[in-house]
Amino acid sequence: MNDRIQGFDIARALAVLGMVIVNFKIAQGVSSSNDGLYLIAASLEGRAAALFVVLAGVGVSFLTRKAVTGGDASLVHIARVSLIKRGLLLLALGLAFVPIWPADILHFYGFYFLIAAWVFPWKQRALLALLAVIVFSFPVLLMLFDYDKGWDWSTLEYHGFWTADGMLRHILFNGFHPVIPWCSFLLFGLWLGRQNLRAGVQRKRIFVTALVLWLATESVFNWFRQVFFNPVDWGMSAADIDSLFSTAIIPPMPQYMLAAGSSAVMVIIACLVISERFAGNRVLQAFYQTGQMALTLYVLHVVLGMGLMDITGTLGGQTIAVSLLWSLGFCTFALVFSVSWLRFFKQGPLEWLIKRLLLL
Repeated sequence: MNDRIQGFDIARALAVLGMVIVNFKIAQGVSSSNDGLYLIAASLEGRAAALFVVLAGVGVSFLTRKAVTGGDASLVHIARVSLIKRGLLLLALGLAFVPIWPADILHFYGFYFLIAAWVFPWKQRALLALLAVIVFSFPVLLMLFDYDKGWDWSTLEYHGFWTADGMLRHILFNGFHPVIPWCSFLLFGLWLGRQNLRAGVQRKRIFVTALVLWLATESVFNWFRQVFFNPVDWGMSAADIDSLFSTAIIPPMPQYMLAAGSSAVMVIIACLVISERFAGNRVLQAFYQTGQMALTLYVLHVVLGMGLMDITGTLGGQTIAVSLLWSLGFCTFALVFSVSWLRFFKQGPLEWLIKRLLLL
């Protein structure tokens, strides 16, 4: 599986486009409601980004495969240095991006890669054990520290980010995609990329396991919230109960990690199967090329997409229908732009820049 596999890039395209829908909804200040369109958009919250990070882990597994299987210390060193450089570049790019888009994921990505640089040679069981420790460390931190510190939840603004303790707290614990527990998605992707996903039996086993885990997690915790727990009995507010026993992204409790990770696996395997059964399909080819330009499109959806919203006065106070129209417009642009760009160039502009900087 060393060659570029279209299914992974198609899944990456879906992850980026899903993040566009979620982020445009946030940027345009869409109020929560029971509207069907809103519920569809809300269902992507924390799922598209999780898929994005899992796929990053799969990518790391490919980048480091020769070093892991070769047993050569020099190859391990080269791979480690490469991951550290990628991590530092993404960290720098992300921190430069934060003033423009506070919900940026790239600076978190940088830390995920730095952790991957340390653990990528580990055996599969050790990776899964570390993953579990990180996931279940979050509830412990939640009991020890104030998760709300720095946040104004009414505006989703984080105060004190540029202070040393604020940045550390935000990146490690209570930011949008904190290292604890979000780096577990990358570790899981690292494990997933080592599986033989070309084998139909292996694919089916992993897909069915993910489906069962997803259904069980969503069902059980929905039942907990609706029936079993009485806020009065627990001395907690209904909002606290809903937060602690939800599968929503904030706060990222273990049940959220399990649900989002399971859904990511299902999307990835579905994309692998579809890309093989319909190889050569022009629509799938467009998504494949869009996935190859994920980093460029992530930055463009903020700089170009939200920049146009600012110019047209459509930041804040918009309906879900308006937000989804903007999302549809940008997603269409992303597909057309990717196909057009890759007719003349081998990589997206930011992908090319990162590769060049890695060679320095």
